Amino acid sequence: MTSHSIEPSPPVRTERHGAVLVIVTDSPPVNALSAAVRDGLEAAIKEGAVDESIAAMVLRCDGRTFFAGADISEFGKPLRGIPLPTLVDAIEASPKPVVAAIHGTALGGGCEVALGCHYRVAVPSAKLGMPEVKLGLLPGAGGTQRLPRVVGVAKALEMIVLGNPVSARAAADAGLVDRLVGEDTLEADAIAFARDVAGTRPIPRVRDRAIAPDPTAPEAFRKTHGRKLRGFDAPEACIACVVAAGEKPFEDGLAFEREQFTALMNGAQSAAQRHIFFAERQAAKIDGIDPATPLRAIRSVGVIGAGTMGGGIAMNFLSAGIPVTIVEMQQDALDRGIGVVRRNYEASAAKGRIAADAPDKAMALLTPSLSLDALGDCDLIIEAVYEDMAIKKELFGKLDAVARPGAILASNTSYLNIDEIAAVTQRPGDVLGMHFFSPANVMKLLEVVRGARTAPDVLATVMALAKKIRKVAVVAGVCDGFIGNRMLMPRQVEANKLLLEGATPEQIDRVHVAFGMPMGPFQMADLAGVDIGWHRDPGRIENIRDALAAEGRWGQKKGAGFYDYDDKRNPAPSPRVAEIIDAFRAKAGTTPRVIDDEEIVARTLYTMVNEGALILEEGMAQRASDIDVVWIYGYGWPVYRGGPMFWAKTEGVEKVVAGLERYGFPVAKSLRNGEAVK
Repeated sequence: MTSHSIEPSPPVRTERHGAVLVIVTDSPPVNALSAAVRDGLEAAIKEGAVDESIAAMVLRCDGRTFFAGADISEFGKPLRGIPLPTLVDAIEASPKPVVAAIHGTALGGGCEVALGCHYRVAVPSAKLGMPEVKLGLLPGAGGTQRLPRVVGVAKALEMIVLGNPVSARAAADAGLVDRLVGEDTLEADAIAFARDVAGTRPIPRVRDRAIAPDPTAPEAFRKTHGRKLRGFDAPEACIACVVAAGEKPFEDGLAFEREQFTALMNGAQSAAQRHIFFAERQAAKIDGIDPATPLRAIRSVGVIGAGTMGGGIAMNFLSAGIPVTIVEMQQDALDRGIGVVRRNYEASAAKGRIAADAPDKAMALLTPSLSLDALGDCDLIIEAVYEDMAIKKELFGKLDAVARPGAILASNTSYLNIDEIAAVTQRPGDVLGMHFFSPANVMKLLEVVRGARTAPDVLATVMALAKKIRKVAVVAGVCDGFIGNRMLMPRQVEANKLLLEGATPEQIDRVHVAFGMPMGPFQMADLAGVDIGWHRDPGRIENIRDALAAEGRWGQKKGAGFYDYDDKRNPAPSPRVAEIIDAFRAKAGTTPRVIDDEEIVARTLYTMVNEGALILEEGMAQRASDIDVVWIYGYGWPVYRGGPMFWAKTEGVEKVVAGLERYGFPVAKSLRNGEAVK
């Protein structure tokens, strides 16, 4: 028997509709502009250009979307095929009108291809945008030069520097889309539009448009958005390119854009941001579990505890259209929690973040109860009660009797042993951890803790469910603090030691903020509450934090913690805290010394990397990139540094190891040999 290989169909084909040539791309899943697609488009444009029977062309895509961007798997590799900027120029130079027919998303290179076309039609549900900045890049195929010529400088800055897509209706209002067409008649409407414009001369090319002067727009944009752009290289390069579009001839602007794009592509920040892009997708894959494992149906969810965490957890499911039963022990606590959930939804609606009727729709899915029996029919039950092992074990014992067979039982614990909790039930295979981060309705990270006996389909179901509730989920093993909080511990320990040795809270926090963290360890303590975990015995003062808590310096909520706060919660160094630190130094017989920033980095950040290496060695994380995802989405690690493990690689393993050894830390084997940061 002879077997024959089947040649894959070319990703681009042409279809003739009278005098209109329809160029169709079919390259699943998102019609990325790969080398094969680019070459196919170039050939099709040439076909239409030389055929005298063709008067106009339509560019459209099969599948769920228009071109959703460049093929980023090609980044950093030798160029194959026609470069995207050359292709866009070739489309624009066509002697016959080319109409982009847009559905789904026209993002990045896809939006640049659309701008190279002479006209753009779109279905109302489509979105257009240039999100390259989120990969540490800028639109490199003329986007920074063409978009300002179409939508103006201010709108171009918003779309390019922030990188958020706009709806087709907003794009039409801005002039980026020439006509909105029927959702189900895109091709027919685009062909009709192409016939209407076939004889237009001269053919309108974006490069020929003048830019309306708007000299104040760049500085106004920086003033409005500067805080969220702090530390990133790409946004400023984007602004410079948009400014160049208004100041330079088109070809000179293109050359400047290419220069800026190349510098960013070769820089550390874009490498870090691209690393996280792929790491997030990799994190969804579960080692040792068949991707085809059948999942359990999650039609309803129970949440135990209506406090800050419980209410926030419930909102994730309500927002995804999943009914939630929330249980509290006391009516006043239940009423208070339900009220907070409603106010959160109403605040979002008032700001235009959700539809006006969304709060009522979400609240209609919420059932409050004072009885665990109300959870009997739930497919997933998540407890969000006080972080105490005895309390959680008692609760899971009760849930074991209440929950239906096959229901998944999850703990929101941030530190405690999931195996110990599961052991009190008759169904340990149905138990795992779902560690949400506060505020749970906002923070994207979800640590999914796999117990020793957690069933494969339970883990796979929760990982899939995380995507539905718009979380970035990472699998963690059972250890104290799992991934994120375990790595936080050495940072906190060393930060406190540094205080006793001569550093100040403001110095340590300044180093972390300069590094790119949203706040330092002592600012974070004040925000979360200095009293969290405090034993509440004023007569037992074992450390600086105990002393602060005993004096009522509980952080921002009390107007005093490691810092003093004014009425607007602006921090200032505290003379009283300095006295407390001095007293502890005297008690320990420590003479304060000058501590430089390098030592703070080594002792608070290198130690985190070292702990991450130990986590990998113990199998508590599946891969180094998962650790990076945890810290990016759960703790505000700057994305332009790529997460702790990626940063250690860019910092240099030898440098990190030497820094740890300089201050007497035992170095993890997998860090010393570089395995932990591969």
